[in-house]
This record gives sequence, structure tokens and C-alpha cells, in this order.
Amino acid sequence: MGLRKKSAKNPPMLSHEFILQNHADLVSCVGMFFVLGLMFEGTAEVSIVFLTLQHGVVVPAEGDQALPEGTQTLYYYGVRDLATVFFYMLVAIVLHATLQEYVLDKISKRMQFTKARQNKCHESGQYGAFYLASCVWGACILVTEDCLSDPALLWRTPPHNLMTFQMKFFYISQLAYWFHGFPELYFQKVKKQELPGHLVYLGVHLFHIAGAYLLSLNHLGLLLLVLHYLVEFLSHLCALVYFSDEEYQKGVSPWTPVFILGRLLTLVVSVVTVGLHLAGSPGRSGDATGGNVNVLAAKIAVLSSSCSIQAYITWTLVTVHLQRWVDQARLQAPGAKKRRSRASRKGAENGVEATPRAEAVPKRKEKSP
Repeated sequence: MGLRKKSAKNPPMLSHEFILQNHADLVSCVGMFFVLGLMFEGTAEVSIVFLTLQHGVVVPAEGDQALPEGTQTLYYYGVRDLATVFFYMLVAIVLHATLQEYVLDKISKRMQFTKARQNKCHESGQYGAFYLASCVWGACILVTEDCLSDPALLWRTPPHNLMTFQMKFFYISQLAYWFHGFPELYFQKVKKQELPGHLVYLGVHLFHIAGAYLLSLNHLGLLLLVLHYLVEFLSHLCALVYFSDEEYQKGVSPWTPVFILGRLLTLVVSVVTVGLHLAGSPGRSGDATGGNVNVLAAKIAVLSSSCSIQAYITWTLVTVHLQRWVDQARLQAPGAKKRRSRASRKGAENGVEATPRAEAVPKRKEKSP
């Protein structure tokens, strides 16, 4: 289906401009090949690797999750997860283009944004929608898996490092979304001077999500992601409010206190869980390769990575506010000069042009002898 409006001038086939205008259609065609592969017996097994979750095992069920047969399917990570991440990365690209064309482009045209502000609006809209959906989805998983009522799940390793379907699908979707950001840098024509910031932003999220997934810190990583996404959603929501009304651009953002509380809460949860409870959890062997983080090197790596991302995000906030204050100072300086020049012009027109005080005193007439 067409997701991009075609211009009157059709670019050459497979040219740079053609790929940019029709990248969503091309990606949709690639995804359809995997879906159509399910219809044929010879390609069905290959297509299933891309479309469905892999590395599942059947184990005896526990509690309310039991099936009629008394078993349930749990999952672990493996190499075939890369194929699943690739397919859902294609889905993320199509959803990105759909949201931008049918929602964000219409909003920016109605608000008559400039080119720079339009790009910022699209970025905040895309991230805001993703953060909101992921935050709600992650909170539902925490509730259904009793993480809030049983906090010990945050540091207790599941049997044989297995995870439920919804937990694994959440992590696969997260990895797919952040991987889709790399081709989007090309599709959105990001400037070269802005590339390092975007690459660092994408790389930091991928590093921590993949680390939690591979180290079997599924519940802890999920809780930290929900906290992080909630704060980031509020920040992009405030950004959209700033773009819509210039009056809100003055002063400190109202989400700054929430930002600080979210970062502090994230650090507290990380330190308490990894530094204390994992150190004293019984029945765990020191094998970091098997997903056990109860070794000194793994604990230092987890804590340092958690602290590093909080420091990076906090530094980003500080730089944004500093840049905003500098821009406001630059805008106010020409305004003051203009007001002074206008006042002097009005005085000249009214015949009361300002003159030095010494010159303004009338001279006494000298008496003739």
C-alpha cells in the first residue's frame, strides 16, 4: 500500500530520491515475501523463523498459567532471534512511515511549522508514541507476572533462564525498534553534524536492552525501561507543547522535577537489586556466561552501565537547558537594542532629541558695556 505521497516529478527507478519517497512500500514488499512463504511447504520453515518467536521449550506449568495438559511454553534467547528481530524491524519502519504521513505531517502543516521545527516535531511525535505504547505494555507485563506483588522476581533468576512469551516478545520488539532507527537516519535525511548524537542515542538503548536480555535480567530491565520510558514520554510531550505554543517556551520545563525523580529512582532500583540482593541470593553459581550476574565482573558491568546511561541522559538535559538559555539571551539582546533605537527616533520626531546635559543648558547673554 502507498505510504508516501508521490511527487508530480517521478524520480528514476532505484535512484536515491526514489528510495526515499517509496522506502515504506519497498520495505512492505520485503516483509510480504516472508508472509507469503508460509503458504508453501518448502519455504514455510524458513518463514516461521522470521515471523514467530524461536527457542521455545515445553515445561510443567505453574499456577494459573497451566494449560489443560499441565504444561506451558517458555523461551530462551538464541541465534535465531536475529531473524525475528530483522522482520519486526521491517514492521517498525512501515509503522514509522505510516505515523509520520497520516498524523505528524498533517499536524505540522496545520500548525505551519518551519523546516527545523517540523523535524523536531516529527522526532518528538515518533518517540512519544513509542514511549507511551512501550510504557503501557511493560506495565501490563509487570502486573500480569506479579513483579509488583513479588519484588524478589527482580533479582531471582528464572529456572534455566527461561522467559514467558510476552516477556520475550517485548524484548524482541524493543530491539527491532531501536535497530530500525539506523536506516531511518538515511530515510529522514539526517544532517551529518547531527548523526553522532543520533547514533549514540540509539547505541546506548540497544546496549542496555540487549544486556538485560542476554544476562537474563528480564524483570529488572523491564522495570527500568518502564521508568525510563515514562520520563522520556513526558519530555517529548512537553516538547510538542512548546512547538504548538511559544508562550510555553519560557522558563524551566515542568517535567524537570519528574525527570530528576525518575533518574534517582532508577539508580536506587539498580543499586539495591544488583549490588545487594544479587550478592546475597543463595543457590547461584558464579557463571556469567550462563546468564548469572552474581559475579564481581558482571555486577560491576551492570551497575556501571546503569549509572552511565543516567549520567548521559542527565548531561543531555543540562546541555539542552543551557542551549535554550543562550538562544533566549541572543534573542533578547537585539530586542533591547531595537527598543532603544525606536525611543531615540521618537524623540527626534517630536523635537526633543536627547542632547548632552551641558549642551541643553541655555547660555546667558553677555551684557554689553
